[in-house]
Amino acid sequence: MSCNLIDPVKLTQQLVQCESVTPLEGGALELLSEILAQAKFSCTRVDRNGIPNLFARWGTEGPVFGFNGHTDTVPVGDLDAWSVDPFGGDIKQKKLWGRGAADMKSGVAAFVAAAVSFVQESPPKGSLIIAITGDEEARAVDGTIAIFDWMEAQNHKMDVCIVGEPTCPETMGEAIKIGRRGSLSVKITLRGVQGHSAYPERYINPVEAMAHLGYRLTSVSLDEGTDDFQPTNLALSSIEADNQTVNIIPSKCTALFNIRFNDLHTSESLLDWIRDEVSGACSEHMCEGKLQVLSVAESFITPKGDFTELVANAVCKTIGIQPELSTSGGTSDARFITHHCPVVEVGLVGKTIHQVDEHVEIQQIRDLKSVYVQCLKDYFD
Repeated sequence: MSCNLIDPVKLTQQLVQCESVTPLEGGALELLSEILAQAKFSCTRVDRNGIPNLFARWGTEGPVFGFNGHTDTVPVGDLDAWSVDPFGGDIKQKKLWGRGAADMKSGVAAFVAAAVSFVQESPPKGSLIIAITGDEEARAVDGTIAIFDWMEAQNHKMDVCIVGEPTCPETMGEAIKIGRRGSLSVKITLRGVQGHSAYPERYINPVEAMAHLGYRLTSVSLDEGTDDFQPTNLALSSIEADNQTVNIIPSKCTALFNIRFNDLHTSESLLDWIRDEVSGACSEHMCEGKLQVLSVAESFITPKGDFTELVANAVCKTIGIQPELSTSGGTSDARFITHHCPVVEVGLVGKTIHQVDEHVEIQQIRDLKSVYVQCLKDYFD
C-alpha cells in the first residue's frame, strides 16, 4: 500500500485480517511499521516481556501531538455463532466485519492514515508520535506503560494525545471522552467449617456469611455522582461454593466484586471500606476472610480547556455535531497517558465491540480520519 494513498477502510480491513488476539502480534504492527516508515516516520519496536509495541515519530521538535491505540483484540468466542469469518475483514452492507473492526483497528487505521496524509500534505512545525500496543485487552502492564517508560528513558514527550477508542454510544460524533471512572476488582474468600446441614451447631456456613456480605456491599449508595462523573456502582459478579450437594455445608465460599468509581474515591479508600465489611462479616459469622485485589485502575479526568475544546470543535467541523464531553464507560489506556500529558479519547460508534459479528460502518472510518486531520490542522495552526 502506497503511503501516499492510504485508505483507512482498506487499512482497517488489512488489520482485521491480522489475527492479533491478545497477546499475539499477528502481523498488525509489522504492517503499520512498514506504512509509517514509508512516510518517513522513525519506527521502533518497544516490546517488553513478549508483548509487542510500536513507537513511531515524525519530526524532531515541539510541539508534539500524539496518537495512541491498540491492535490486540479479545478472543473470537463461539466461532460457530459468527455469520462471517472473524478475520476475513468482509465488506458488505456498507459495513466492515470482523474481530477488532470497531475495537479498535478502525481507530488505529484512521489516525495512521490521518497522520501520514497530514505530514505529507502540510508538514507541521512540530512532531507527531504514534504509540500502538498489543497489550490493551489483557493485563495492560507491558503495553502503553512500557511505551511511555521507554519514551521517558529516551527523552520523548507528548504535549497532547488522542486515544482512538470508540467513544460514541449510538451516533458518530455524539461523544468524546475526557476521563474515565476507576475500576477495582476484588476476590473475597470466606472460610468456615464443613458439616451436615441438619446439625447447625457443628458447621460454620461461609455461604450465608457471603450472602450477607454481598448484600451489605451492594446495598450501600457510595455517592450520587459529581459534575463530571456518574455515581459509583458496585457489582457482585459471582458467588461460588463449588457444592452440588444440598445437605453439605461447604467450608469455603468465594465471590467476585467490581467497583466502577468516580473521583470522590480512590482504590485505597474503597479497599479500606471493603476490608472493614469483610472483617465485620467474619466476626458476625465466625468465619475467616481473605481479600485479593485482581485489578486496579484509578479514575482520571482531563480538565476542560484548550485541548478538549480543540477536539470537540474538530468533531463539530467535520461531523456537524457538537459532542458531549463524557466520562462514561469502562477503562482504557488513557488512564496511563494522563500522567504524561492531556489526553482525550475520540472514536466512532462502539455498539458491537467484543460481540459476535463485530462490525463498523465504513463511512464512520472515513469520518474519523477527517476528524483526526482536523485536530492536527487546528493544533499546528
